Amino acid sequence: MSLNVSAISSLFSSDSQADKVVPPTGFTATLTLFSAAAMSFLAVFALALSLATGRLAERWGAELARTSTIRISAPEGQLLAQTEAALRVLETTKGVLSARALTAEEQQALLEPWFGPDLPLEALPIPQLIEVIEEGDGFDAEGLRLRLSAEAPGAVVDDHTRWCRPLVRAATRLRMLGLFSILLIGLATAAMITLAANAALAANTQVISVLRLVGARDSYISSAFERRFTLRALSGAAVGVGLGCLAVFLLPSAQATGGFLTGLGFQGWHWLWPAIIPPLTALVAFAATRTAARRTLGNMR
Repeated sequence: MSLNVSAISSLFSSDSQADKVVPPTGFTATLTLFSAAAMSFLAVFALALSLATGRLAERWGAELARTSTIRISAPEGQLLAQTEAALRVLETTKGVLSARALTAEEQQALLEPWFGPDLPLEALPIPQLIEVIEEGDGFDAEGLRLRLSAEAPGAVVDDHTRWCRPLVRAATRLRMLGLFSILLIGLATAAMITLAANAALAANTQVISVLRLVGARDSYISSAFERRFTLRALSGAAVGVGLGCLAVFLLPSAQATGGFLTGLGFQGWHWLWPAIIPPLTALVAFAATRTAARRTLGNMR
């Protein structure tokens, strides 16, 4: 059953006689408006979740792929010498843009969230960390490990691969979950509108029988239900999207200290994406009502 252009364009052509076939108020009207508004509200959040996790995966992948860390664990008398030797090796390593040893204050700041601000670094065997910024295609991690093993035996290279891949994979899967949620929301909307259309058709059996007696075709009767339920779904979805966008706008803005939980929302032109939800909801309502009406009218013969 195709959704041709003439059938869709007929939705916006007013026919007062045909509109009398469908009750303007009642349970079916309320159900259609509420389900369209509620599902569209949820769709806005599912869309925001999908876009936010997409940005997160891209940011994590870009940031972790461009930085590495070298950890040097050595006896106190050798720590400084091995650190300097590691820095000399890094200066001649292809793919390394810059490398620097973190200061005691920077290392304490990294450990502060776990151990508090009063951690006595000078009294603990804390390894020396070297921050490495990559360029181009990056460096050969295995080759660097071999060179460091000769110059600085206590050096361990962490290219963040074991951290990067699981994080990006998790964010990507969460993004797919958001898209799958939008699909489920669309199916639930279709089911609710189908239920409402069937109820309206069943409640107007006598009116439909009279219309058939005076020569009304099933396509004429069906179009009346399609027009009413599609416009109801469109208006309900518009309200739901408006409330959803307002709720997303009121969420905390993205902050470095808040991480992902403060970055759930739309950015830039992504705010245009929710605008496609009402038309898609109307299209789902049109298809669901058209299918339900044609099937029910066929069974009434």
